Parts: sequence; structure tokens; C-alpha cells
Amino acid sequence: MSGQAIILFSNDLYMQNNEQVKQFVENGSESFTALFLGEKLVVVIKALKEKKQTYDQIRMIAGAVSRELSKRKVVNAIIYEEALQKALPKLHVDGMITAFVEGWHLGAYKFVMYKSKGNSFKTELRVEGRAELQLFIEIGKIRAEATNFSRNLMNEIPNVLNPETFPTILREEFAHSDVQVNVFNKEKLEELEMNGVLTVCRGSKYKPSFVELIYCSDESKPLIALVGKGVTFDTGGISLKIGRDISNMRMDMGGAAAVAGAVKLLSALRAKVNVIALIPMVENTIDNTSVLPSEIIRYKNGHTVQVANTDAEGRLILADGLIRAGEWGAKYVVNIATLTGAIANALGSKIAGVFGDERLSFEMKEIGRENGDFIWPMPLVEEYESYLNSDYADFSNISSKGEAGSITAGLFLRRFVPKSCQWLHVDMAGVMESDETGYYAKSATGFGVRLLADFTVHVSK
Repeated sequence: MSGQAIILFSNDLYMQNNEQVKQFVENGSESFTALFLGEKLVVVIKALKEKKQTYDQIRMIAGAVSRELSKRKVVNAIIYEEALQKALPKLHVDGMITAFVEGWHLGAYKFVMYKSKGNSFKTELRVEGRAELQLFIEIGKIRAEATNFSRNLMNEIPNVLNPETFPTILREEFAHSDVQVNVFNKEKLEELEMNGVLTVCRGSKYKPSFVELIYCSDESKPLIALVGKGVTFDTGGISLKIGRDISNMRMDMGGAAAVAGAVKLLSALRAKVNVIALIPMVENTIDNTSVLPSEIIRYKNGHTVQVANTDAEGRLILADGLIRAGEWGAKYVVNIATLTGAIANALGSKIAGVFGDERLSFEMKEIGRENGDFIWPMPLVEEYESYLNSDYADFSNISSKGEAGSITAGLFLRRFVPKSCQWLHVDMAGVMESDETGYYAKSATGFGVRLLADFTVHVSK
């Protein structure tokens, strides 16, 4: 165990004359190295070229350094405001401090509560500079805490987090905050005619739930509804998944984790917004009561949907959430879900897709570029509407063709969107988990927390 590390950049005058640093800069393939200069442990970060001087690159480096020093059990590390300012002149120093602190705490994240020898050691970070920096340090911590809360929800195992316990977890989390928590049990769902939620959860030993998280610090602001898919485990139902290991299907509630984390972030920052998170909670499992392919669901808005494939269950419960958003009279509605494998095939594991209002899609893209939740606008192709046709109901829950799966899923959801609102649909299936890199651990990403919170602030201005 080491006592302290100092974090500097390779273009610092103190570093430039050191032979070890010169060798690292010329021959090293990594973005940083840790070495002893005398008795001091110094972390040397390579100077970033101008085009790579971004806030997310700072977060990524900070996360990687944090994880490395934690592995070495270094007690604390120091970074200087002046060092950041000199090394990265393109960026504003206050934003850099927030980004570095945020990345540091995200990189230190571990989910080890079920390991008998889990190592939860974390190196503490100290920022040296102006007294005014404390505000930006605190913002970085708050942003990381909200994302790590979402990660914890996604990583949690399904016998601990399920449709019956999930509401209790959220109640406890928001007990001492300005967030109001409404929980609807199965009986209330029947009264509200949330038939998608009731149908999908039929085969589970747990009863379905629906949670509303309400945070309103300014009633003059437009109401923004964030609808998050809360499938706490997805076997595929009767349309059974056949993967060798489907344990990551506990993360199929990543959308729910994102909207809950976003409300936590907005509340902690005391943002001037009017937002509600709507979370349908189910478990999609197999039993003699499970929904069968060919069954038809009648929704509260009058639509009838034939369930052609029980593994396309997320859209069936999001439909109820979208209808509820309309009942609340939301001006903006954003639903987010680990919805389709097709989006991962299209965009890979580093970027999510956004469908819906074209102007808002591109505004969300720019927000994600800044905060690290990268997203790309996708089309809703009108010609594909007919792919959802059903001979027995108004439409089917899956496409009749083996193409454009993420687009047709978006077209399905659009049929439930309130007419009076502006709507976006975020498909995050490809980005729900990550390998160990930058500020990501080999686990759930917590994608969407920062994206949704920052988007909510943006449209509330």
C-alpha cells in the first residue's frame, strides 16, 4: 500500500526533463504510467492532442487512473488545477475539474457485494486549486453517484431486485429527498387497465408493479415524462432465449435504472425542472400461466396487439407507460429501453440509438457528445409500418420481416405516444454493459442517467 500519488501531465516542465517520462512518451502505448521519482509516486498522463481534448476523454483518463491506483491500494492522489489548465488549454478549467472528479468516481466503481473476498478499496482524490472549485468537485461527485446508483440497480441479481422489491428499493433511495414516489400494485394496475404490464408478468411468481417518481422544483416548467423499461429478468418467455449464458438479462431493466438515476441526479443538483419518471416493472418468465404467442392484448387507448413473440415484451409494457404519460399531460416524453438486438448490430456497443422528433434527436446527440452517453439519431421509416400488420388484431408486437428490427420497434411505440407531446425513443440495448475501459468497469454502464438528466435541463430552459 502506498501513501500518496501526484498526477501530472507529460508536458509539465517538471516532467519533460525526466528520462523515464521521455521513454514513456516516445514508446509507451498507454495513456498514462505510474512511476517513482525519488520517493514520490507520480502518475504521468500523456499530453492530449487538441482534437482529443474533450471532457469525456478527461473522464476516461481519470477513471483509468482511479482504477489503477485503487488496485495498487494508494491511499490518496492529488491533481492540480494548474496542471489541468496548462495541459488542456482548449477546455474550461471548471468543466475539466467536474469531468475529472466524475470520471474518477465512475472508474472506482465496483460491484463486489457477493464476492467473499471482494476488494472495495478506493483511492481518494484531492484537487488542489481555488476555493471556488469545491462547487465543481461536488457536481462531479453527484453525477457519478447517480450513474453508480443506476449501475447498482442493473447489476443486482433478480432474486433481490424484482417487480415486488424494486419499488421498495426506490422508496428507500428517495426517502429523504424531494422526490415523491407513487407505487401501483397489481390491483391498481388492473384498475388503471395497464394490460401490457399485467400480461407480460403473468408467468412470474412476482406480482407486477408500476412506479412514478415525481420531482417538481418549478411548476412553471414544462412536464417531462421519462418512461423506463423495467424488466427485472427476461427469459424471453415462451419464445425462450437460447444463449449459453443469459445472466445479463437481469440488466433488461436498464431503462428503468436510467430514469431513476436521472431523477436522483436532478434532485441532488436541485435542478429547476418538472419531471416524472414512469417505470413499469415485470419479470418475463415461463410458467403454465405465461402469455402464449397469438394472444391479444387490449390497451386502455383502444389499440389491440397480437403477441407474435413473447421476447418482444419491452414494448408491450412501455406502451402502458406512454399512455400514462399522456394522462399526466407531459409536453415532452422520452422512453428508454434495452429494446432490440438490432440496434446493437447497427451501432455497436459504444453508442445508443434515438428515434422520434428530428430536432430533439440531434439536440440529444450533442448533449451525449458532451457528457459521454453517446447517441445517434435513427429514422422511423414510414414504409415499414405495414410490417406490423396483424390478421387478428390492430397490429402485432413484432415485424413480419427479418429486417429493421429497431425501427419497427420504434414504430410500434409511436402508436402509443400522446398526440400533444414531443417524443423520443432511446434504444440502449447495445450499451447496457461494458468491458473494463476508462471509467467503465466490466459490468453495467449506467447509460442514460446523465443523458436524460441533461436533456431534461436543456428542454426546461
